[in-house]
Amino acid sequence: MVTVLFVCMGNICRSPMAEGAFRAVATERGISLGAGGMLQVDSAGTTGYHAGQKPDPRAIAAAKNSGFDISGQRSRKVSDDDFENFDYIICMDRENLTLLYERSDEVHHQKVSLFLSYGNKLPLDEMPDPYYGRDGDFVRCMDFALKAARGLLEHIVKEHPATNF
Repeated sequence: MVTVLFVCMGNICRSPMAEGAFRAVATERGISLGAGGMLQVDSAGTTGYHAGQKPDPRAIAAAKNSGFDISGQRSRKVSDDDFENFDYIICMDRENLTLLYERSDEVHHQKVSLFLSYGNKLPLDEMPDPYYGRDGDFVRCMDFALKAARGLLEHIVKEHPATNF
């Protein structure tokens, strides 16, 4: 099993959308998720401000418009165990990437990367935070998330040929 954690600051906008997009892309490809599956996927925030909360309603709406449901997700803060338990720790921006580098042992740094770096020809390498924006900002982030999720999945499949995705 390959494990993937998506990380933003509060875990109510970008990382839940990224998790949902990645799950949707994997499901489209016929890859099993969760316990006993080929992929385990989760999301978390570098802060615990929204712990236990659902994603932002605008993020839920953007996901729904893209054909999947993220309303069952709940925010949580990144734990020290996450560095051991996840193969890929995918950040939405450099600020959170830096926070995770500072928090983790150097041996885990190779697991941490920027989500949009997996998107093919995206105009940005950091996912803009739509929290203080409008509905259209969430739609734009969802579009980025779907593109980057496809690229990330291809990257993982190539790195783990023995998994037989």
